Amino acid sequence: MAVDFTAHTSALAAAAVELTRLLPGRISEPVLAGVLLTAGATGVRLAGTDRERFAEASTGATTHTEGTVLVPARPLADTLRALEDPEVRLVTEGSRLAIRTPSARFALPLLDIGVHPGVAAPPPLQGTLHAETFANIVSAVAGAASTEDALPIFTGVRIRSDGERLELLATDRYRLSVGRLPWVGAAPEASVDALAPAGMLIDAARRLGNADAVNLHADGDRIALRWGGTSVSSVLLAGQYPDRQLTKLLETTIECTVLADADELSAAIRRASLYSGVSGVVTLTTSDAGVTVTGHDPLAGESEETIKAEVTGNHMTTAFRARYLTEALRAFATGPVLVQLQDGMAATVITAPQLDGQQTELTHLVKPMLPPAH
Repeated sequence: MAVDFTAHTSALAAAAVELTRLLPGRISEPVLAGVLLTAGATGVRLAGTDRERFAEASTGATTHTEGTVLVPARPLADTLRALEDPEVRLVTEGSRLAIRTPSARFALPLLDIGVHPGVAAPPPLQGTLHAETFANIVSAVAGAASTEDALPIFTGVRIRSDGERLELLATDRYRLSVGRLPWVGAAPEASVDALAPAGMLIDAARRLGNADAVNLHADGDRIALRWGGTSVSSVLLAGQYPDRQLTKLLETTIECTVLADADELSAAIRRASLYSGVSGVVTLTTSDAGVTVTGHDPLAGESEETIKAEVTGNHMTTAFRARYLTEALRAFATGPVLVQLQDGMAATVITAPQLDGQQTELTHLVKPMLPPAH
């Protein structure tokens, strides 16, 4: 097929770049490295897929000839981004798609559109969320998902609706993160229970930009997010999520509670980690004076730093992997944080004090480690 349209260069470049960033960088089939360009009466639509993730971006255009072509995605985005002319014309010329400005012409090869699997429309709309709040919760929760492909169900984020709240949960078996935020269902019977790839959610959250709202679409096979003229969707992860085990983790018996400044505690942990050696383990000891953070390694040396904190309950000494603590505390930056310690090797609960009118909740569970040998 042929296309011929004129568009604002910056808007078309932004849509092309958005598409490439929403799709995985590694493509197994050459045809999937292409972008479907569809010129229609209302503008131009760009779409791509790797068969598991699907992405679309659209922008306005003046269409001279309606149609669809398939061209290499990244060269298209790179070329458009490099142009300085305010408008650009894309037109099919034989076996090439020409990118024309008043003083230049670039030509990309047309790929075989007949072997491309196409990009399916998003599943049914289930509800709407505040974009910035959703992005913040995804950023905080999805980092707890595993990156090991050998355990695919733990690379996902469990998304479940409960009335007017949406819950996101992720774990890599050593830590657990749960976030809850308001949502507005598209219909009274709207509900979501899906295991979405964490990577897809993270990529989408980074691209929300100045969007006010994001629409959540889902069915039994796929989940999709749509904002403005952009959407990204993915096949759901298969497998039975360990709900029973995770419910037991959330049943806590708190022995000691620490109320501290999240940034001060995180900074002390980072400094102690410099003395934690290859194990990366630091120790937190509570007392009437606050929390003492220590790092020790026969080769790296040792450190000890006490920060002010309000401590209630039994005084305890607990060891943690420093990276897990700092990643959990990052979500509570610039504010107070509650660190609730349990006896033995039971998980430590990290959350924020409840404030009047607070609409979101965020909880991290981090499993302790055996203390480093001295």
